[in-house]
Amino acid sequence: MATTTPAPTEAGTASAADERIAQDRERIDELDRRIIDLVQERMEVSARIQRARIGAGGRRVNLSREMGILTRYRERLGRPGTSLAMTLLELCRGRV
Repeated sequence: MATTTPAPTEAGTASAADERIAQDRERIDELDRRIIDLVQERMEVSARIQRARIGAGGRRVNLSREMGILTRYRERLGRPGTSLAMTLLELCRGRV
């Protein structure tokens, strides 16, 4: 005689889903912490580059470099990647 596995109860399924959601949210929170740390590091590196460029008599912003960054983000992340790149550039060099 074959045994059958009972169907999960609605409460059991909801409980498992809630646990998975909680775990995934913890992971997202950790990723957000890492992303913020990386953005802050990027801001510091960008500030050093700007100081060096200005100190050498150059401009604070290199527009051709920024266009390359925008293209890279758009190619990897689609159209919203451009907005993300613009936000990063603004954080790192201020408004132009």
